[in-house]
Amino acid sequence: MLTLALIGLVGGLITGVSPCVLPMLPIIFFAGTGDTRETSATSGSGGTLVAQETSRRTTTRPLKIIAGLIVSFSVVTLAGSAILSALGLPDDFLRWAGLVVLTIVGLGMIVPAIGHVLEKPFYRLPTINNSDSGAFFFGLGLGTLYVPCAGPVLAAITVAGATGQVGIRTVVLTVSFAIGAALPLLIVAAAGARAGERIRAFSRRARTFRVASGVVLIALAVALAFDAPAALQRTLPNYTGGLEQKVADSETVQGALTPLANDENQELSKCRPGVSVLESCGQAPSIKGISRWLNTPGGQAVSLDQLRGKVVLIDFFAYSCINCQRDAPYLKKWDATYRDSGLRVIGIHSPEFAFEKSTRNLTSALKKEGITYPVAQDNDLGTWTNYRNRYWPAKYLIDADGTVRSIKFGEGDYTTTEKKIRTLLKQADPGVDLPPATGKLGGATPGDAGTTPETYVSYQGSNYRGTPRQVVLGRSATYRLDADQPDDSFSLGGRWNVTTEYSEAAEQGSTSRLSFSARKVFHVLAGEGTVTVDIPGEKRRTIDVSGTPNLYEIYSGSKDRHIATLTYSEGVRAYTFSFG
Repeated sequence: MLTLALIGLVGGLITGVSPCVLPMLPIIFFAGTGDTRETSATSGSGGTLVAQETSRRTTTRPLKIIAGLIVSFSVVTLAGSAILSALGLPDDFLRWAGLVVLTIVGLGMIVPAIGHVLEKPFYRLPTINNSDSGAFFFGLGLGTLYVPCAGPVLAAITVAGATGQVGIRTVVLTVSFAIGAALPLLIVAAAGARAGERIRAFSRRARTFRVASGVVLIALAVALAFDAPAALQRTLPNYTGGLEQKVADSETVQGALTPLANDENQELSKCRPGVSVLESCGQAPSIKGISRWLNTPGGQAVSLDQLRGKVVLIDFFAYSCINCQRDAPYLKKWDATYRDSGLRVIGIHSPEFAFEKSTRNLTSALKKEGITYPVAQDNDLGTWTNYRNRYWPAKYLIDADGTVRSIKFGEGDYTTTEKKIRTLLKQADPGVDLPPATGKLGGATPGDAGTTPETYVSYQGSNYRGTPRQVVLGRSATYRLDADQPDDSFSLGGRWNVTTEYSEAAEQGSTSRLSFSARKVFHVLAGEGTVTVDIPGEKRRTIDVSGTPNLYEIYSGSKDRHIATLTYSEGVRAYTFSFG
């Protein structure tokens, strides 16, 4: 438990000094200054006592604000979704409530009359004087707005909270993380308190300082409402990225965070993914954390308990993943062929990118692919985590008794998977009359030797080969194409803003170079503009890009080694290259 607390504390400290918390610093600073109206009471026979009380509040006020922030952030992170769901409130209610509190505090600092009117219902929050009890409640409001960077520690906490897997280990990790993240903020709040105390020593300037502070708080509330600080964050280097990566790669951290997953999935490690024989890997973990069900009557949920006696194939996928799209014909065929024999196919859509969380986008993709079997929208990765899954696509075969018998990561081996389905159906009902096997559906076999693997045009793209050798995360930088592009790699040219999900062309004429071997090449793109594709020996192609991320074919021909040079309009976003 001590190790877990130390991991949370270190992860929180790194987060507390990272670029993503910068929008909170002015709020914390001006909140720490408090109210300066009490300075007029420091004169006269009781002046010494009032000055002592002021000094005491100057010391305790930052502590109260940060304590409120720690409590609020911890509760919202672990139980916010459950609380809002129980009350029937929208997911962003707490954030907007925090923005309202921040605006009220600012108005109270600018217009004393407003502060007096709002004193009682908001526990003196606008005036923050006398007992200074409002500091803690103000911290509670700030906690709903504090959204730190999602490192490995916070990811484990968020998943645990989203899936209801909150135990003493999760609480310890959360609180220690919140304390670590809050310590740098405490320093900022203390600096604000000290500044406020100095201003109080110059009573003639106190009123001006209060009004200015109120204006700043309101301006920050408006900026947060429109997510304006994101532009600032993108321009700054991720100076804590190296530390975050070391934390993520640490065996100690990985070993300590893994038990946070639900114990019902522990036996999955008995399965060897991709083997040709059936194994026994324990009871199948439940389907949980689903935000919406599609292709079911009235959107009703499907549970594995309801399907006892049936053979179940669970498929984890993401709709823009070309590998998953190539899987879809087989899944549809198996569903149609073996449904009457006792097979049930369930799709678990676990988004790889933020845009894939859109129900409208997913519904459109399912209609386009002709998928009619039940699909669970796993936006919070609850089921993904419960299965400890790490791949798109991934198939889990479950027998009629609810035991996981096979795991397959990635494409291919369709004949082997179908044989396993047929074996399990025979085991469930020895008298079943199975239809002929569907076999190979034709077309290029995914994963053919020599086919270039899926390539991410983002910060996680491990096959980037260019100058600089390391991509720069979160801000615009200049890149140079690799003159001798290695096989199955890409490089960037011109100015690009590389993020964890995509790379955005930061100027007209930004380029990429891709070395590939495939019969078909697809490119996931978004934004407004064009992409021109130049491949020696092939006719130049210009692709019109418009709207949300979509899949565009950029090459179709012989499976030879090719070098493609792509030229992008400013603002076009490149997500992945996929090959077939």
